[in-house]
Amino acid sequence: MNLRHLEHLLAVAETGSFSRAAEQQHLTQSALSRSIQTLEEDLGARLIDRSGKRNELTPLGQAVAVRARRMVLEAAELRRSAELLKQGDLGAIRIGLGSGPGALLMTPFLIHMAQHHPDVQVSMSPGATELQLMQLRQRTLDALVIDVRRIAPAPDLAIENLAELRAGFVCRSGHPLLQAGGPVSFEELRRYPLASIPLSAEVAHRLVNRFGPRADPQQAVSLRCDDIASLIATVKASDAVYLGILAAAGAGIAAGQLAELPTEPPLAIGARFAFVTLAGRTEAPSMGLFRQFVAERLRD
Repeated sequence: MNLRHLEHLLAVAETGSFSRAAEQQHLTQSALSRSIQTLEEDLGARLIDRSGKRNELTPLGQAVAVRARRMVLEAAELRRSAELLKQGDLGAIRIGLGSGPGALLMTPFLIHMAQHHPDVQVSMSPGATELQLMQLRQRTLDALVIDVRRIAPAPDLAIENLAELRAGFVCRSGHPLLQAGGPVSFEELRRYPLASIPLSAEVAHRLVNRFGPRADPQQAVSLRCDDIASLIATVKASDAVYLGILAAAGAGIAAGQLAELPTEPPLAIGARFAFVTLAGRTEAPSMGLFRQFVAERLRD
């Protein structure tokens, strides 16, 4: 038995077809069949039921595939560790970012790396959490910084909680709601378009508890976008009100273009983010640079 035999078994399990598995592994079908037969002889039992067009794993084959998948991944990590040590450099990093972290980290980190570490290959990708988790598990991303409320604990994930950032309502500096000079009710706020990223079920529940049923984001939010920069630009140019992390509007508030809009009762909701990697996976040395940058920048 060797690692290649296990990889061939996993290819058949994934495709359900000897011909497609052979194509995936760049082998002839007869060579793949011989590899599977060798593995079955080593283990002394049939691993695949060859019936009709579909080839399915036997119960033993399923058990072997579970362990084989782990062994193949561990071997890939061993090769990755050796390659990083051989290179003797910082390596490349591929990061997935949620909407909030993307607004605060993406451009500043790219500038930082261009100025201080121009030899490091950096790839930063915004996107839906579900897609990014899939890419992390497929090893096309090395780490994620995302809303912790959007991920469920899993044995293959290392989830490190980061800082909690304050959320609030923000409008342009000349907005009619600011003329009262004090906190506004949610009913007053709802007279204007509410702009936000898609919100988690937990945040939606807390909004309803705080302001009542009419605060349900499904009905209350009229302008929804994953790109916070676009939401902020919309708020600057209209009477729309932004709901989200205040740090993303910090530059506009500091410049006097935007203002935080206090409410009664106060919002009292924060955004909690997490640094997510695959458990046990070897990190490129350059990941330390990103971790330090996140610790310094992801704050109110």
